[in-house]
Amino acid sequence: MPEPEKNLELEGNLWFSKSSNKFLGADRIALLEKIDALGSINKAAKATGISYKTAWQLVNLINNLSETALVKRTTGGKDGGGTKLTTEGKNILKKYRVIQEEHRKFLLNLEEHLDDSEKLYQSLNRISMKVSARNVFTGTILEITRETVNAEITLALKGGAHITAIVTNGAIDKLGLTKNMSAYAIIKSSDVIVGKEIDASKVSTRNVLCGTIDKIIKGPVNAEIDIAIGEGNIMTSIITLQSAQNLDLKEGDRTCAMFKASSVIIGTD
Repeated sequence: MPEPEKNLELEGNLWFSKSSNKFLGADRIALLEKIDALGSINKAAKATGISYKTAWQLVNLINNLSETALVKRTTGGKDGGGTKLTTEGKNILKKYRVIQEEHRKFLLNLEEHLDDSEKLYQSLNRISMKVSARNVFTGTILEITRETVNAEITLALKGGAHITAIVTNGAIDKLGLTKNMSAYAIIKSSDVIVGKEIDASKVSTRNVLCGTIDKIIKGPVNAEIDIAIGEGNIMTSIITLQSAQNLDLKEGDRTCAMFKASSVIIGTD
């Protein structure tokens, strides 16, 4: 009897590159993690199944490609010296693992639709929408308040800023939104109003996020205003060049970004 047909699966390799050279992939990350855990390049080499010489060659290559050394050798001391990761080395390990997990979720999401071309294209279109949106923030749902038709969602971003969205109850059910789950808030840059010296208690707009202007890009008609609202979050607004000039906006100015709760799209993985 013929063997049952196996479902298609997706696999992919993740690499950090520098100057078109492969910098860090799964094998090199594994070596760095063993160095961090064992404090010895000899032990790390044995644990990852490579020779001591190959391990040092990889470490030298990694350090040479990096602006700041990721691995350093220590001598003497009560432990007799050893090899350990620098602060930058530990940070890049964390970044790689975060991106690797998102990469895994991305492939699994596509894998679910491989047997249905229409659903696959729809999924890819949704992903493209998220990437092309200027303002996409990840947060945790604090509250969901349902009314007859619509519901109000409060999303907490890293750093403590809150975003309020108004969506339909049907959307809540379709997305399976619940309190304490992770979600995305997506806001078009054209929906974001910019103001200075704003008292949030005296405006009707539900969302008022204040910060410092990080960058201004001026065009013939419009201006792009990037406002740093804390913890690495940047809110982008597109306003007319005349408005930017009337407000006398400058990089470093204290400014607020304002947008309606109905302008916020909520998404999930």
